[in-house]
Amino acid sequence: MGATMKNVLIIGCGKSTAVLVDYLLAEAEKHDWQICAADRDLALAEQRIAGHPRGRALELDVADVAQVEELVRAADLVVSMLPAHMHGPVVEACIHFQAHFVSASYVPLEARELQDAATRNGMTLLWEMGVDPGIDHLSAMEKLDELRGQGARITAFETFTGGLVAPASDDNPWGYKFTWNPRNVVVAGQGVVKFKHNGRYKYIPYHKLFSRFEPLSIPGYGNFEGYPNRDSLKYRNHYGLFNVDTIYRGTLRRPGFCRAWNCLVQLGLTDDSYQVEDLANMTYRDFVNAYLWYDKEMSVELKLRAYLKLDMNSPALEMIKWLGLYADEPIGLKRGTPAQVLQKRLEEKWKLGPDDRDMICMLHKTEYELDGKRWLVQSSMVTLGEDSVRTAMARTVGLTAGIGAKLVLTGEITRRGILIPTGPEVYKPVLAELRQHGIAFQERTEQLD
Repeated sequence: MGATMKNVLIIGCGKSTAVLVDYLLAEAEKHDWQICAADRDLALAEQRIAGHPRGRALELDVADVAQVEELVRAADLVVSMLPAHMHGPVVEACIHFQAHFVSASYVPLEARELQDAATRNGMTLLWEMGVDPGIDHLSAMEKLDELRGQGARITAFETFTGGLVAPASDDNPWGYKFTWNPRNVVVAGQGVVKFKHNGRYKYIPYHKLFSRFEPLSIPGYGNFEGYPNRDSLKYRNHYGLFNVDTIYRGTLRRPGFCRAWNCLVQLGLTDDSYQVEDLANMTYRDFVNAYLWYDKEMSVELKLRAYLKLDMNSPALEMIKWLGLYADEPIGLKRGTPAQVLQKRLEEKWKLGPDDRDMICMLHKTEYELDGKRWLVQSSMVTLGEDSVRTAMARTVGLTAGIGAKLVLTGEITRRGILIPTGPEVYKPVLAELRQHGIAFQERTEQLD
């Protein structure tokens, strides 16, 4: 590893990296770093570097292990912005060639096997440095540690995050546009959903997930609904909450979204497990009709309403109609799963316009006992995107990952091995710098009895 100038390698230059690259290039001037952005799309990497004297762009095929190893060998730290399933060879190369590693992804199971090797080689593998996971960990642990320091006993913890559209750009009945990977939105919730509520373990099968949501509000931004997200129970150890009565992680949407999305789930349109036959000759109307019974007298609209047992004036019906799923319009795919067909239509309808701005919302609800009384503190964060490139998603993910990378390179984070941002050595400096960028939490506390 270099003794003077440090080399930072960023692999993957997708939507969330514009702010990350800008941040690290600015820091490179202060700390004598060189930033290399690598992507399979060279033009995209060049666009991110934008001719900066501290940066260079490279074309990289991640499947070319020799090329990955060559680039990692020259790096002091690698920020991987690849899809979660593609980190493996990069992480292994980092350990072998002694480069630190930062990612916004969840820690994959296979990476945990590398803990001993990373520690032995003196490498920090800092995962979950995005918004969710990322800022949720940082902010939750800051509040939980603060309350414990006061002698409080935590009894319940709920946390919700949503990547949504800013109020001024909210111009469709779903209150939603894509701000991150569309596929992940379409297949959301298809893993294990489990949490703990009032001392009871709860499990929700996928076909019931979007009928189990709760109303929420964030001061200044109105009403939302939250549905449970994956496995909440695994965060008991991370947050020191093994004995709480309630632990729940959820996703935020605007009111009405969950009921309408549940209709698509019940129809079977989010299934990603098989190919639709004769897709090349289908319209969207044919596609929906393929999931309904045959009746030459009834329209697709009437059959769908009867199948889903919806009232004639149900907002969900209008939301489905707005998506264009009744349209006699060719789908334009030769092959695809139901989820892929739905994704294509949604990408056309939920696309951020050039003048649209997105919004990241986060809400923590923490109940605790202190001095013989029960309290609830609600901590909320809302940040808006600046434009269609410097989105709220790109800012929250990119700044968090970038600050984490800086702290590792400058020696402020000294722990080695696999690390997620739940300790004060990470959350204190990262949150402090995020506040300087306008990403901050507001709190309101109320007594429960």
